Parts: sequence; structure tokens; C-alpha cells
Amino acid sequence: MKIKWLGHAAFLITSDAQIRIITDPYQSGGGIKYSSITEEADYVTISHEHSDHNYTDSIRGNPIIIRGVGTHQKEHFTFKGFASFHDDRNGRLRGENTIFCFNIDDIKICHLGDLGHLLSEDKIEEIGEVDVLLIPVGGTYTIDANQATVLCKKINPKIMIPMHFKTPKLDFPITDVRSFIYGKENVRELNSSEFEITKEGLPVTAEIIVLKPAK
Repeated sequence: MKIKWLGHAAFLITSDAQIRIITDPYQSGGGIKYSSITEEADYVTISHEHSDHNYTDSIRGNPIIIRGVGTHQKEHFTFKGFASFHDDRNGRLRGENTIFCFNIDDIKICHLGDLGHLLSEDKIEEIGEVDVLLIPVGGTYTIDANQATVLCKKINPKIMIPMHFKTPKLDFPITDVRSFIYGKENVRELNSSEFEITKEGLPVTAEIIVLKPAK
């Protein structure tokens, strides 16, 4: 399986059978300087209805769009959506957010979307074991670096990939990835937007992988 960070909260995840999932595609423009997402996809997951997370118009391939809480049984994968909020006030500020989990090549991926609060023990148990966690770390609109650190310890994934943080191409009032990785062990900063992983290749000791945005 290949995981490619397009930018912001958007990833292109490609299975060994070349089935492609794009998560939370953004609309380029304004504070988002990343170029448009024009890749082909078979499926697109949408965590919430903001234009930096739900813009599908530029994606090629006529993908199936996955939205909302519950089990979404599709031809190639089963997507499970878990209820959460875009803020720490039960959605009163920014609304609801859907956490998506799905298995690809026997690897469980969890994309937290624009999660704005820590998760309860019951919710973490409901989500279950996670191999790869795609987690926002920039704060302001989502959990911040400290909250992300706490949540990573509770979920205990094998790989953590930070997203939704400030870069030269993202002019949002959020922090950069340094706030999250500072002082942590087992951090790999790749000079690439993507990497390959297999079930057998999952690390024994949990690690953080920082990717370069592809766009």
C-alpha cells in the first residue's frame, strides 16, 4: 500500500490492487496555496462539509463519495464512520465531524478529519486497534499538538502521520508540525510526499512519519 500526502488533510491511499482512496480533498485558493487535486480516485471520504475538506470537482475517475456516520459497505472496502465534533463544544462552533476507519491490504487506517476534541474511552474502544493514524495537529480549528500527543498515546497506533498543520502553502492561523514532533522519539521526516507500507513492515515500536506535501 502507498500513502501519499497531497496537503492539508488530503491523502491519496493506493492499495496493492491499485484501488485509490482520497481523503478530505481541499479546494485550492485563498489561504490554501496547494495546487488542485486532479488525481483519479475510486473512493473519496468527506469528514465534514467545509470547502477545505469536501471539494471533489477536480478529482478524476467518477469516485464514490463516502459521507457520514455508520458502516458503508462498498465493493472493495468497508468504511466505518464515527461521530465526533469539529470543536470542543459539541459542534456548536463548527459542527459535526466524521472519523473514518477502513482496512487496506490488512492495514487499518484511521483518518480523524477535523477533530476538535479529545475522544472518550468509549469512543476509542469503539474505533478499536489502529495501524496508521492520520491526525490533525495544528490547533485553532482542530486539536492542537498537545491534544494530538495525548490522543496518540490513547489510540496507540503503530504509525502516526500528522496533517492539518501550517506550511508555506497553507496560510491558516495554525501551528506547524514542529510543535507536535518536538522532543519525541522515533520521528521520521521523509523528503517525500509518499511511502509504502505492508502489514509485515509495520513497526514494532510506534513511529511518527512526517511527509512533504505533494501539491
